[in-house]
Amino acid sequence: MDPEDIPAEIPDTEAEALDAAIGEISGLIGQVETFLTSLLRPWNAYQVGIIIALLAVAWLMKRVLGPRIRSWMASREGWPTWRMRILAIVHRRLFIIFFVILIWITVLLMREVTWPSRSFLLTIVAELSSAWLFVVFATRLIRSAFLRGIVRYGAWTFVTLAILNLTDEAATLLDSVGFNLGDARLSLLTLVQGILVVTTLVVIARFLTSTATGRIQKNEEISPSMQVLAVKFLQVVFYGVAIYMGLRLTGIDLTGLAVLSGAIGVGLGFGLQKVVSNLVSGIIILLDKSIKPGDVISLGETFGWINSLGARYVSVVTRDGKEYLIPNEDLITNQVVNWSHSNEFVRLDIYFGTSYGDDPHIVRKLATEAAKGVERVLTHRAPVCHIVGFGDSSVDYILRFWIKDPTGGLTNIRGNVYLALWDTFHDHNISIPFPQREVRMLDDKAG
Repeated sequence: MDPEDIPAEIPDTEAEALDAAIGEISGLIGQVETFLTSLLRPWNAYQVGIIIALLAVAWLMKRVLGPRIRSWMASREGWPTWRMRILAIVHRRLFIIFFVILIWITVLLMREVTWPSRSFLLTIVAELSSAWLFVVFATRLIRSAFLRGIVRYGAWTFVTLAILNLTDEAATLLDSVGFNLGDARLSLLTLVQGILVVTTLVVIARFLTSTATGRIQKNEEISPSMQVLAVKFLQVVFYGVAIYMGLRLTGIDLTGLAVLSGAIGVGLGFGLQKVVSNLVSGIIILLDKSIKPGDVISLGETFGWINSLGARYVSVVTRDGKEYLIPNEDLITNQVVNWSHSNEFVRLDIYFGTSYGDDPHIVRKLATEAAKGVERVLTHRAPVCHIVGFGDSSVDYILRFWIKDPTGGLTNIRGNVYLALWDTFHDHNISIPFPQREVRMLDDKAG
């Protein structure tokens, strides 16, 4: 493009970038034309035919050997899960694996029987297919499907440009598309570099976090609440450092973001007071160890055990399978009954009454013996029974007993003890009175 044809309103830097982009595109088009023209040469045409033939052979090998390999995998009983996963990944990539093996064998044979230039195209295809296959297996280590896809396609693009010696041209082309922001220039090249660097560092941070989390959770000397706090702290540190280092390595100046982040922080402070309060409350809960995963708590009408501690809420699972997400602030400001805070022993009380005609000494003895025979009732902390009053139609008692597994439920154990009392009283002719009403019909004549 002639510099005189550039509009006057376009700055010189943008005009130069535009000229560079057009020049790189023209150069790439010329290289593509040269490559396509070279395919018409005899030896290059032969190599293209060899590649097509090898693809067909690899496809046939997969069709023939694939079912046999799958049957062999199905017969491997008792193998570890990780080994079976590797075999499953290999089975899904049999076509490319067979092709890579065949094309490298062909390249080595042709180098022995003819000149290296006669296998130049085969070598490029062999290197590309091998690099793509390596990227497939390497990215399987990334658990997130979205992140794995980004890394995989990015790596495929990079290795393809590197093998074809087009990295400089691609970098110049990407750098030509951008704009100036003050003294800094933001371009597609900067964006791509930032994504690659940040993604790589985030993957490393994820691996380090997972490894550290596994070791922390296996350490029995650390309480569950401190384990959660340590894991959350490591996640914040590792991911924060990864993003910060990624932006710095990309060349993005972060000093200009300080004022903007301060203004955003003030706005969020007013708009997200509840969220911030829950975050701070969650940290306080983890630090003071008032509740931890596995504890049995009561908050209002909600009774259940803590499933997990989150940054914003606590997950409480009840006996009927419902999972309540209680904000951390409610656990700080409201009264919470922790049935297993200092220990797992819980005392339960049930009330009952018997007839005035039954000996209270015998009733108390029978009640304690009945409770001892119920599963989950502790015997080393023996049940006790006391008279608590003389009612209108019954002598009222309280039966107290202990359990050590509140996660097993409270209503069911109370019901079992009541049923044991019923059976015992029935066997010993102990009567349980109930209110009775007598209705008399008055004769009018008698009045």
